[in-house]
Amino acid sequence: MRIWFKKWKDNHMIRDMVVCNDGEDTRTHKIFDALEQACYEFDLSRPVWLDANIAEFKKHARTRFSSDHFVDDIDFDYLEMHVIEE
Repeated sequence: MRIWFKKWKDNHMIRDMVVCNDGEDTRTHKIFDALEQACYEFDLSRPVWLDANIAEFKKHARTRFSSDHFVDDIDFDYLEMHVIEE
C-alpha cells in the first residue's frame, strides 16, 4: 500500500511524501501507521478523524485534515492523504 500525503497552503502544495507499507497488517492499521509516520515527518500532532473524513475516505480513498482537525495551530491550509496503490 502506498499513501501520498500533501500539505497545501494558498492552493499550492508546499510539501509531500509517500509512505509505503507492504506488510501483512490490516488496511486500517496500514492507514493509521502511515498517518503517524507522515505526522512525525511533518512535525504535526495527529489529526482527529471526524465522521465526514471517514465517509470521504471510504468513498474516495482520500481525505483532508484542516486546522479544525488538529489540536495545535498549523501553518498551512490542510493536509491531504490519498491512497495511490493498494
